[in-house]
Amino acid sequence: MPEPAMHLVTTSNEAFRALMSTRARLLLDAAGYLRAHPAVRTALTRPLVGRLLSQSTQLEELLDAYGASRNGTWCRLRAQMAALKRFAGVSYVLLHIRHVLPSYRLFEIEHDFRQATDDALAFSGSVLYETSNRLWAHAAELGLELPGQTQDESLYAEPLPAGRLLADREDSLAIAQRRSVGEIVTHLATAFLNLAVKGEVIHAAARTRPEDYRDHLPESITETHLRHLEISFHNLQALYDTYVTDTRTERLDTDLPVLRGHISVVYHLLEIATQLVHYEERHVSCHGASRGPALVDRDGLIRVLMEYALAFASYYLASAENLCRTMLKRYAEVAEVLVSAPRYRGFHVRPSTLVAKIVNHYGSEVIMSLDGERYDASTPLEIFRANEKINAAKRRWLAAEVLRCDCLSGRINGNGVNAKELARRLVSELAEQGKVVIYEKPLKMPDSQAPTEGVLTDWVIDELARLQALGKIDIQTELPVTFIGDRRVLSDIEILARCGYGEDLMGNNIPLPPEIGYLRR
Repeated sequence: MPEPAMHLVTTSNEAFRALMSTRARLLLDAAGYLRAHPAVRTALTRPLVGRLLSQSTQLEELLDAYGASRNGTWCRLRAQMAALKRFAGVSYVLLHIRHVLPSYRLFEIEHDFRQATDDALAFSGSVLYETSNRLWAHAAELGLELPGQTQDESLYAEPLPAGRLLADREDSLAIAQRRSVGEIVTHLATAFLNLAVKGEVIHAAARTRPEDYRDHLPESITETHLRHLEISFHNLQALYDTYVTDTRTERLDTDLPVLRGHISVVYHLLEIATQLVHYEERHVSCHGASRGPALVDRDGLIRVLMEYALAFASYYLASAENLCRTMLKRYAEVAEVLVSAPRYRGFHVRPSTLVAKIVNHYGSEVIMSLDGERYDASTPLEIFRANEKINAAKRRWLAAEVLRCDCLSGRINGNGVNAKELARRLVSELAEQGKVVIYEKPLKMPDSQAPTEGVLTDWVIDELARLQALGKIDIQTELPVTFIGDRRVLSDIEILARCGYGEDLMGNNIPLPPEIGYLRR
């Protein structure tokens, strides 16, 4: 007969107390050390914070497995584990930033990042110190065995010799390049620029006044959104380390480590922001009285979140954007592609916007060329200007078609020639041949007086041009347009052109192919 499920069996406080006395020993030892060293700026080391993080994580899992958060005796200990785990995690990342900052080669900004990091560490350290004190006192109340004086304080010391090891591995600069480094760099720079746009919530936080901080929580700043950004930057860091680190390209291009430094520092700042928002959402906003006094000052937490983690992420995102654009120019493979202009009303709002979105998605420079004139393809209004030439070309084509029509030869002489009917018939014939599309059915000619004299073709040409200008008809002709720039961008523009720039012949929106699905966002 199977044993009963664990959650159906009630564990006695005595049995659980014995278990916790054993399992909490290492955490209480680290907490006792921190209690004895209130100068947290100097006491916090990675060995100490690492033990606090590791042990609080294990105990949190153990407490959750036994349902401690729903138990009146043990719920307060569970809340203390949450604070220790989150702020040990925050402190560890802050210590990491402080140690690696000289190697990141970050651009100069107006704000003192090193001092701000120390200030943030002082806050997270004060949370760890206060929580350690409360943990110690609460452990005694619970009857847990408290360790004596720490036997070996060297466990938590962090003496570091200066310098770095010699890079003398024979193949250190000959890593097999499984993918083109240039391709990876263009991807990294493009993704960085796209994330800078997606991270508008970060930039908004940096612009927020202190009295408005709370208005952003949880309306615009959420754990879900920040975690998505954090993972995205972590992926960029991993991609760089896999395909760019230790390559000859990295050795020759001194800008590459600068890019890596900005990717990494933004990632770590988002790590901190995500953990702070998680704690605020889960343990501060819904704090219950049964869990004891609040362990963390909410205003202090929000201040570190807004003025440190999000603000400096915004500063370094913005500072590296020009670097990314420079690298795209350096590494992008330049090509050109010939496509047809949109058949429905040329480059009106939707096609122009979609082309510009593709260009801006990649961040590299792309030029559109039409009949000897060049346009900036990243700006919809620039592309829209090309319609002047497109419409002029359509009018010339239409005039040529009219002149080829035998039924319009001769002059208007008042002998009963119905000029409007002839013009309507010509439009219908061109529509049947697929050369003209009619948007108004039945087609009504403009309210203008038919002439009684003159060349018939001249009048018909003018009337059909007026129909086109009024949007009642359009000319279906292939007008070649050239795009010049990053091959990746041109490939997506080709896909867009093949699907009619997202429109059918009547101007109705149609689904975009999955390859350019990012345009739907």
